[in-house]
Amino acid sequence: MGTVGESIRIMLVDDENLVRAGLRMILESDPRIDVVGECADGRSAVSMVAELSPDLVLMDIRMPVMDGLAASEAILRASPEQKILVLTTFNTDDMVLSALRMGASGFLLKDTPPAELMEAINQVAAGRTMLSESVTRQLIAVAGSRPESTRRNAALERLAVLTEREREIAAAMARGSSNQEIAEELFISLATVKTHIGRVLDKLDADNRVQVALCVFESEDR
Repeated sequence: MGTVGESIRIMLVDDENLVRAGLRMILESDPRIDVVGECADGRSAVSMVAELSPDLVLMDIRMPVMDGLAASEAILRASPEQKILVLTTFNTDDMVLSALRMGASGFLLKDTPPAELMEAINQVAAGRTMLSESVTRQLIAVAGSRPESTRRNAALERLAVLTEREREIAAAMARGSSNQEIAEELFISLATVKTHIGRVLDKLDADNRVQVALCVFESEDR
């Protein structure tokens, strides 16, 4: 994985040649980014990730052979630390929600402006999640087969195990705040923030911040 001062190694997965070409052109305009591979279906993505170990995968959802959801699940099962940004449109809400729950680092809409795309990539590469609160709320509102009240009750039950401070931490994680921002907001040290985040992840049985955020959003009365 890349570190400070090194390039961010990215792999593109999309069945549309023009989309991949456009993404590559945008990404390679930044000297800090290196597109190390690309493929057109999920099955190829699984094997290519294992071969290349990219810092980040930009993953489309709807593809032939194996869709992006199945590919993300297989990749994250083999490499839980792998960062995946799902590319989506609003007509795949339920699939994106599933991807986030299984551990994807976030999602982007395919019409995301280049500047926002670059910012998202840098944020995720630095260990933050790219989670748009407004879009996530819309996803949660329409996704899932369980009634909304059932989802909310389940989320509330999970959050009930957290202390008051841990709930504050979880809420800040849901807003996309960095560790430093949480420390400044709550007037606590960075080390304390990291300790609390570890406890929140452990208590909620979550793999990353996205899963914590989804739990927080589902608990709210919308």
